[in-house]
Amino acid sequence: MGAVAVASGDAEDLARAKAVLLEQGSGKRRLGPEALRTALVDLHDFWLSSRAATIGLTDRAALVAVGALGRRELAPWSDLDLVLLHDGRKDVERLADGLWYPLWDAGIGLDHSVRTPGQAVQVAATDLRAALGLLEARHIAGDPALSDTVRTAVRQAWRAGIRGRLDELAGAAQERWRKVGDVAHRVEPDLKNGHGGLRDVQLIDALAAAQLVDRPGADVVAARGLLLDVRTELHRLAGRARDVLRAQEADEVAAALEIADRFELARALSGAARSVAFVAEVGLRAARAALPRRGLAALRRPPVRRPLDSGVVEHAGEVTLARDASAVRDPGLVLRVAATAARTGMPIAAGTLHRLADTAPELREPWPASARGELLSLLGTGRPLVDVVESLDRTGLWGRLLPEWGAVRDLPPRDRAHVWTVDRHLVEACAQAARLTTRVARPDLLLVGALLHDIGKGRGGDHSEVGESLAVQVGRRIGFGAPDVAVLGGMVRHHLLLPHTATRRDLDDPATVTRVVETLDGHGLLLDLLEALAEADALATGPGVWSPWKRALIHDLARRCRALLAGEALPGPTQADEGAAALARAVEADARPQVGLDAGDPATVVVAVPDRRGMLAAAAGVLALHSLEVHAAELATLGGVGVFTFTVSPRFGGLPDPALLRSDLTRVLDGGLGLADALARKERDYAPTAAAEPPAPPRVLWFDDEATGAVVLELRGTDRIGLLHRVAAALEQCGADVRWARASTLGASVVDAFGLAGGTSRTERRRIEKAVLAAAG
Repeated sequence: MGAVAVASGDAEDLARAKAVLLEQGSGKRRLGPEALRTALVDLHDFWLSSRAATIGLTDRAALVAVGALGRRELAPWSDLDLVLLHDGRKDVERLADGLWYPLWDAGIGLDHSVRTPGQAVQVAATDLRAALGLLEARHIAGDPALSDTVRTAVRQAWRAGIRGRLDELAGAAQERWRKVGDVAHRVEPDLKNGHGGLRDVQLIDALAAAQLVDRPGADVVAARGLLLDVRTELHRLAGRARDVLRAQEADEVAAALEIADRFELARALSGAARSVAFVAEVGLRAARAALPRRGLAALRRPPVRRPLDSGVVEHAGEVTLARDASAVRDPGLVLRVAATAARTGMPIAAGTLHRLADTAPELREPWPASARGELLSLLGTGRPLVDVVESLDRTGLWGRLLPEWGAVRDLPPRDRAHVWTVDRHLVEACAQAARLTTRVARPDLLLVGALLHDIGKGRGGDHSEVGESLAVQVGRRIGFGAPDVAVLGGMVRHHLLLPHTATRRDLDDPATVTRVVETLDGHGLLLDLLEALAEADALATGPGVWSPWKRALIHDLARRCRALLAGEALPGPTQADEGAAALARAVEADARPQVGLDAGDPATVVVAVPDRRGMLAAAAGVLALHSLEVHAAELATLGGVGVFTFTVSPRFGGLPDPALLRSDLTRVLDGGLGLADALARKERDYAPTAAAEPPAPPRVLWFDDEATGAVVLELRGTDRIGLLHRVAAALEQCGADVRWARASTLGASVVDAFGLAGGTSRTERRRIEKAVLAAAG
């Protein structure tokens, strides 16, 4: 088709022919991503070679493709990167104009240069980006000898000069990784520039061209293919050049690739990117080690093999095996190597990883005590654990130790609060738990429990219940005794008990504390472990999840549970302090609302208003107008005054002036400020531009036995500005008597809990539920 479509040499014909390829959007004629790239490369090659012949670009000049066209990786809207080589032809400007102007006139993106072979080699010697492009230069038209001369000279110079360029190459990669982040863990990954993206595949190719590492293996080749396919479909869908896969486009890209949904696509991309990132990082280390020493360094003795542990030595800054070490004879060798690497901060040599992957058998069940000890030593190292586990996992060793890991490997999170894949989150949680081991009597159980707390995800069903049986299975395998295995299972089963209870229930209510203690069968050790695990889990989830408010609530709940276990009397309901009482007296005097603010950590806002229906909704709405996120609300009545104590944090910026809060609340109560309209405007101003998919419908649950003299209504839904105001208004309009409220936000999801006085009949519940769902929708 291409030859007929562009026979005139007109670049507009080229653009039309490309459009025909892209319009084949469905049915049997639709080209898959790889076939589309091939067709686009062939089409552009044909047009460029035809155009070159038409303008007389035959001898003493050559047209070379670099970039995507040079690598035969042309996506639908990739720019063309072209170099016109010449050996001094007088009409080179005419040749360049004859090539570039038709492309510009047709609106085709173009990056171009005109150089002699000597100039091209000189530019490659000083410009890293130009060098990387010319390493993969491909002849298109004209004199092939010129193209071969440049390509050969650039590659020879690259090999000869890599010692002086490796720092620049590595530095550029590391700076890019720092700025762009990981493809594997970003909600909206940069397929080209992210860590583990296509630029890193080119980095691996460049190291191989310098003959410092082997050519990419099958895993990197497959990863490159997936990254290219996703980028190709993203271009086709967007109708323009795009490298960042946005969440709202991911489902369509997944469908085009016949992948179930955006979550499965994210999982596949994570695995591909982590394979690329691992090989790129190992490649940079191997490249440094492979460079021959020169100057004074060459006069020094070669690196010695320094013993680090049984069967483990250090060589040239890496952890490797002693000459007589054998994983077959020594069942704990893999874990000892890993623990040594984490403890010393040195990476495991690539050759050692591959040797262990080839020879290490699965450990017999139960593991010998020495192997369990090495595992605990590894888990207790903290941050160094992360890179070591990643290296074991990318070479198949981690899955051999923990076969259950396969279900969570590369599994994407389902909410934006989580910044890591599930498997990485587990390792991060373990690293956080290592900082907390002195708080508990059994640090070994804390570390293993942190590593396994979400192991039940990816299998269907309640991940805590599924995970409990898996944790028991792992605990037995690695050699824990029956009582410890039971505690480990309990940690996984109940790892959300403290954070959910603390942020969704009334801690002043003895029923709340009693329920937690009974759930744990009065097991004090399990309580201590769960308190530490809650902190490690939150810290490993993402920024801001372990807030001062959540920390205070969880520690308060654990303290109350310990008091009950010790037979001590539980503290009664929190009494209004003198500041709140003073505000109430002021309201009694003039019937005007009063507001006090304590800028502690967490901050509290006390609102005193005449005690009548609608006051909770009004106060919550004013706080939302001032960008305050409400975490908890306590309601009390002092005389004829309603006193609301809100625990808050600013969504951004600082805390507002309480005088401004009082002024706006007065206007609301006087009818001068319409809260509904004001909140709707604020929501429009701050709402995201597009949603990845419609939010899950809100859901209401009722709990009859989790509060004294009250029922708990729990709303689960999508967070919105002013949600607490709308729901409180719905409850108050239904005549519900709200005693307290809790709001727990994770990413875009929210769980709001309300303690309602009285039992409420089935009919009342249906009416309340309908109103609350309407307010949350």
